[in-house]
Amino acid sequence: MAGFSGLFSSDMAIDLGTANTLVYVKGKGIILNEPSVVAYHVKDGRKQVLAVGEDAKHMLGKTPGSIEAIRPMRDGVIADFDTAEEMIKHFIRKVHKRTTFSKPKIIVCVPHGATPVEKRAIRQSVLSAGARRAGLIAEPIAAAIGAGMPITDPTGNMVVDIGGGTTEVAVLSLGDIVYARSVRVGGDRMDDAIVAYLRRQQNLLIGEGTAERIKTTIGTARMPDDGRGGVLTIRGRDLLNGVPKEIEISQAQVAEALAEPVQQICEAVMAALETTPPDLAADIVDRGVMLTGGGALLGELDLALREQTGLAISVADESLNCVALGTGKALEYEKQLRHVIDYDS
Repeated sequence: MAGFSGLFSSDMAIDLGTANTLVYVKGKGIILNEPSVVAYHVKDGRKQVLAVGEDAKHMLGKTPGSIEAIRPMRDGVIADFDTAEEMIKHFIRKVHKRTTFSKPKIIVCVPHGATPVEKRAIRQSVLSAGARRAGLIAEPIAAAIGAGMPITDPTGNMVVDIGGGTTEVAVLSLGDIVYARSVRVGGDRMDDAIVAYLRRQQNLLIGEGTAERIKTTIGTARMPDDGRGGVLTIRGRDLLNGVPKEIEISQAQVAEALAEPVQQICEAVMAALETTPPDLAADIVDRGVMLTGGGALLGELDLALREQTGLAISVADESLNCVALGTGKALEYEKQLRHVIDYDS
């Protein structure tokens, strides 16, 4: 029977991200990529899930009192258990069209800095959502595998994975982590910085969605050469007289707003280099640093890091999907990568 059920293998790898959740099915690749958002309706004190993923994201910041849209993941770990479980269940069901599937084995990636309690919570949610076994893999390892780095070689590889909630900086050698540090700064912190900057400088209040649009459209980590750069027209609420207002924001202003989160990422990279054993540090000078995660797409971030560290910095090909691809590879080549997957704790 085992061989037969292998044909319809439903084993999957899940990248439970603060911003997006990606599901990789064994032998098929990534088949789901949706925002980690759940919207529910509160009726007589009971929650009923209304929408999950893309549909729920459109509701963020626009809901009436009876409906709540929340993000169950904060800083890369589960902040709201019941909702996270509902979300995982929903995504598993969406991936499996047929109902009579055997319980899948699921590998989930967790931030390196997650505490044993947080890890157990993630494992519990995945098991309650219908997994047969739940394995955990450290996010920097998954990101490095997904970026195609030769992590099993005896050479130093440095990966910087900038997600929605956390930035993981890790030095890997011989298939395991030599040094890793998880800083709670990522895409969300960048959005918050833009919101705070506009409130302070322009007396304009904008929502999360607008902040994200500014970041993805004209976001940059360095001051533009001409001191202004591209511009974007945005709308928000004027804090002085409370009416909606439209203004133009330039790239230079965005660079100024993002200076602090970018600085924190730079500092984390510098701290990692300082504590790396000298021989591995020499390898990193040779091979450079690999940036993965959605945050790696921030304009000129690689250049800003290069100016700070003097190292060659490259952005992974599919930086958004690196962690999911790496977790999926760990599922496909489980025998070779057995030591990086943790099945019990």
